[in-house]
Amino acid sequence: MKILLTNDDGINAPGLAVLEEIAREISDDIWIAAPEEEQSGKGRAISLTHPVRTRKVGDKAWAVAGTPSDCVLLATHNLMPEKPDLVLSGVNRGQNIAEDTSFSGTIAGAMFGMQMGIPSVALSQAQSFRERGSLPWDTARKWGSKALKPLIETGWPGDVVMNVNFPDVDPDDVKGIKVTRQGFRDESIIHTDRREDLRGNDYYWIGYRGKRSKPAEGTDLRAIYDGYVSISPLHVDLTHEVFLRTLREIWKS
Repeated sequence: MKILLTNDDGINAPGLAVLEEIAREISDDIWIAAPEEEQSGKGRAISLTHPVRTRKVGDKAWAVAGTPSDCVLLATHNLMPEKPDLVLSGVNRGQNIAEDTSFSGTIAGAMFGMQMGIPSVALSQAQSFRERGSLPWDTARKWGSKALKPLIETGWPGDVVMNVNFPDVDPDDVKGIKVTRQGFRDESIIHTDRREDLRGNDYYWIGYRGKRSKPAEGTDLRAIYDGYVSISPLHVDLTHEVFLRTLREIWKS
């Protein structure tokens, strides 16, 4: 199996090294195309208004001066001799669950692989309330192939991306794997911090605050809070099917 790895944390991110370890439990034909610099929060952006440069960093590895979607596009069209059999995106520093999935660069890398007809999986390591830099990467190492191998053996629909999140606990404290649906937080965790530069002008930092919600059972949020690996099938179709039927009744001829 020819596997392409990408991420949104950058070519030197520790999570990418962890992902390579996981991938090598499945195949020895591993290719890497990852952003030159961090692209967190860039979502499904592609670079249309400037050229995208690549830098070879290994026999089958490139740093790409662009987004995760750029990485997958260039790898499959230009850098690899043939299309990969599987795209793995991650392992992200921090969870990608609930509404995070709509702007995550990690999810976007997998989405672009799916769009190109390649089975794709996004993987993320939760960092809920730990000090910065203290992620339990060994949890992703131990549970990565346990989550991936059954998925690969079973397969999934061509319009679906598999979203795998590892909980913020040590490897031996993981309670198991749960199949979940995408949740939604009852309060936004994104906040802004206004500051002032030396000339008296305002500027802002945008980031996250560690605040728990009260998620329903069966959601990715609940699984991660409870110490389970979460696996969710995602797709690009954002249509709200229930309200769609209501709207059709309004204009029903």
